Amino acid sequence: MAPSPPAAMEAWAPALRAARTGLLAFGLLVAALVGAASSDEPALASLLKTLDLRGYTSCTAPPQVSGSTLDARQLSMTAHRGTVVVLNFWASWCLECRSEMAMLERLQREFSSRGLSIIGVNARESRAAVGRHATELGLTFPLVLDPDGKINAQYGVIALPTTFVVGRDGRAIAFAVGPRKWESAPARALIEALLAEPAQGTAVQ
Repeated sequence: MAPSPPAAMEAWAPALRAARTGLLAFGLLVAALVGAASSDEPALASLLKTLDLRGYTSCTAPPQVSGSTLDARQLSMTAHRGTVVVLNFWASWCLECRSEMAMLERLQREFSSRGLSIIGVNARESRAAVGRHATELGLTFPLVLDPDGKINAQYGVIALPTTFVVGRDGRAIAFAVGPRKWESAPARALIEALLAEPAQGTAVQ
């Protein structure tokens, strides 16, 4: 039986402490935060604002992490270089995550052939619990298991859901804390714009 929300949240207490520590390690990325993507990308900045996403300065890269997926494969961010990545941090007890993941699944099915990669990262839940959730929602995108909260800490995640958007060239585009309307017209326009970009770039490592 999956833990109740209060029990799950209590179990997350060590993860939250680790995440706060992770925020320090994530300092370069957070220090680069700005209210919009960059001054030479007004259209992209406008889309981020409409979606209430926080953008990064150009040439900023996210942590290059890796982990084991639900189906026991190894997945790394570097392997997805050249695609637009939507990295979603979630838990099965998070009610807001449920509807958001269903939206992300529909986007995965629609845009994956054009270079969109949806990746879910689950922290501190068993493989069985994650598997039940994936089956119930019909999820086909990769679900990375983060049993000790290490990946969450590297990204400085302290609330769920949290989502990061990464461009084809590996640069950090934006992030959101809390659910977003990923099937809305602005979200689709953002995905289309990022898919149209070349994979080459100068994102820092």
